[in-house]
Amino acid sequence: MTITTYDVPPATLTVDEVGAGRPFLLLHGGAGPVSFLGFAARLAAERPARVLTPTLPGWNGTPRPAEITTVRDLARLQVGLLEHLDLTGVTVVGNSIGGWLAAEMALLASPRVSGVVIMNGVGLDVPGHPVADFFALSLDELTDLSYADPDRFRPDPSTFSDAQRAAMAGNREAIALYAGRTMADPTLATRLSTVDVPAMVLWGQSDRVVDPEYGLAYAAAIPTASHVPLEHTGHLPQLESPERTIEALWEFSQKP
Repeated sequence: MTITTYDVPPATLTVDEVGAGRPFLLLHGGAGPVSFLGFAARLAAERPARVLTPTLPGWNGTPRPAEITTVRDLARLQVGLLEHLDLTGVTVVGNSIGGWLAAEMALLASPRVSGVVIMNGVGLDVPGHPVADFFALSLDELTDLSYADPDRFRPDPSTFSDAQRAAMAGNREAIALYAGRTMADPTLATRLSTVDVPAMVLWGQSDRVVDPEYGLAYAAAIPTASHVPLEHTGHLPQLESPERTIEALWEFSQKP
């Protein structure tokens, strides 16, 4: 799809779509859309849901327009996607960097968005609780920090194809561009005080990339937010606790 918005240039987005019913927009983090595609299929199979998972520009070798350089730019682009598809009543769900993106979408106050869910998001500057330095971590170290049970999800780099390695390198470049090395915006917490769209902060309590205190800070920054902890779950609830995550998302989406 070629998306045109009012203040970012036209951009081509690859969007995976499955199911029919209540619309959900799933915004991936650094791991890319693969971290959401299986969950999207399960959500659509278990609930009357139309689930869209865009590939953010720069991930998986997709084009990255030179003029789109910030998470706020990505948020405007995603609102443009909702307008392009003429969707309303959309529940926006973001994980990791996608959680920051969901928060920025809440700030845009699009009437097409009925609620925003931040799952183990980054983006805040929380004194004493920094985001783990993704760029200094090996894949094994990142896995250890990301899951309650890391060995269930530990990848074997020896099985990666050249194309997968190239995509991972491009993903890292995209992360560095949009989120910076600290993955935090010192202005975000203050700006979030103006949010009036319903919000839920859904947080895996075993996360050591962004710890539980970071999640509490996210909920405290958003006047409309509820805080829902997920025990025995790490940085990617959609992978580690999909059943409980679907239940929480569906219950939230049903609220008036």
